[in-house]
Amino acid sequence: MEVYCTRPRCPRPQNYFADLDDITTLRTMQQKYCITCGMPLMLDGRYVTTKLLGRGGFGAAFLARDRRIPGMRQCVVKQFQPAGNLSSTQLQQAQLMFEREAEALAQLGNDHDQIPDLFAFFPVIVNGLQPGEQDQFFYLAQEYIDGQNLEEELVQNGKFSEQQVMEVLQEILKVLKFVHHRGIIHRDIKPSNIMRRRDGKLFLLDFGAVKQVTNAALGSAASSTGIYSMGFAPPEQMAGGQVFPSTDLYALAVTLITLLTNQEAIELFDAYSNQFKWRSQVSVNPRLADILDKMLLPAPNQRFQSAQEVLDALNSQPQAPTQLNSPSITLPPQPQPAKSSSPVVPRRPPTQPAFSTLELLSGAAFSGFEGALIAIALFSIVKSLIPTLIISALILGILIFVQTRRWIEKFDLLIIPTITFAIIFFLPFLQGGIGIQAVVVLAVAAGLVTISLTAVFRLIYKLLSLLL
Repeated sequence: MEVYCTRPRCPRPQNYFADLDDITTLRTMQQKYCITCGMPLMLDGRYVTTKLLGRGGFGAAFLARDRRIPGMRQCVVKQFQPAGNLSSTQLQQAQLMFEREAEALAQLGNDHDQIPDLFAFFPVIVNGLQPGEQDQFFYLAQEYIDGQNLEEELVQNGKFSEQQVMEVLQEILKVLKFVHHRGIIHRDIKPSNIMRRRDGKLFLLDFGAVKQVTNAALGSAASSTGIYSMGFAPPEQMAGGQVFPSTDLYALAVTLITLLTNQEAIELFDAYSNQFKWRSQVSVNPRLADILDKMLLPAPNQRFQSAQEVLDALNSQPQAPTQLNSPSITLPPQPQPAKSSSPVVPRRPPTQPAFSTLELLSGAAFSGFEGALIAIALFSIVKSLIPTLIISALILGILIFVQTRRWIEKFDLLIIPTITFAIIFFLPFLQGGIGIQAVVVLAVAAGLVTISLTAVFRLIYKLLSLLL
């Protein structure tokens, strides 16, 4: 029988013991140890790991057999290892936190049939690979869901249809409604954490609550919010701030648009406009697209605040049948609720994309630099301060307006000041007047001033948005 060593740095984790092929021997054997590193192989005296399922920053997952159960039931054993060199006090804190969170997960699995059951949780302390060192690991034994996760389905079958995405959305919303009601935020929703069992039933896997015991900075504010997958996490989670039910809704929406488009989340996100650009790549019911877009809004208080709100929005009016890959299958209409149900989420009218922080500051630098060049040129011609300021202000207002309409953007912000600077360079007044160095200094100073003012006004606007 092959037994896989769970020590992360074991040079040769595969072990083979011919005597364990005998069921009686396997059931009665006291312990087996890794031939290479000496790690105990029968975890908690009962779980025999046979295959590595995956490894990540927080630990690893293994397929295992429970030798204490008739039929030696298959299960998943997940290993978590606290990061960094922790003191004995911190290790004790980690163990207490692990046990508390594992008990919460056990309750979730027992009370909801789309969350895997938790069979056991236990710590293991072993001698390290270096003399005098000890390693501590935490293990969970969970129900094994025999099937494929949605990431694997996407690779195998390609883009999901609208009907398939609607099924995932509605099923996972039901799970999140239950989870959030218990005061737990998943924190790591993505296609690989949604599993479809062979009978078609969907399960939500890998709750991030337990993973916080692996963080070295125990008790820090970021110990749990730092659990996320790049591209799927909203801004508040990536910044280490407080997480909310809407944090999970954001990640679920990202998951769904990756399934619809078969593209990576980071490829769908446009950093220039600070938005996900996905609607042009698929043909879906506009109402569904609007709901997903609201789930994807950057500010937590702008999104739906609960899974139930999304379900209400989905069911608030009949959806038009949508043609799927098969011409004989259409998306069934949703039932019409009572008048007292939540209001319909209105479809937002087309607007100009929002400006990112980098875009705003770049535009401010352009406006200040270009405005200073124009003012210098005008002053050299009219020789009067007041007319120069009035005309410069009018021209600057026009420049700001065309930026808001996106008639000037990207490379235009470099090309236009360069041309203006070249024209000024050849003006006669520079040969015996202010000088090219002074022009550069004044223009750069004006650009820095406008950047500073823009940053201050943006900060004030954000603070007011949060308060109002």
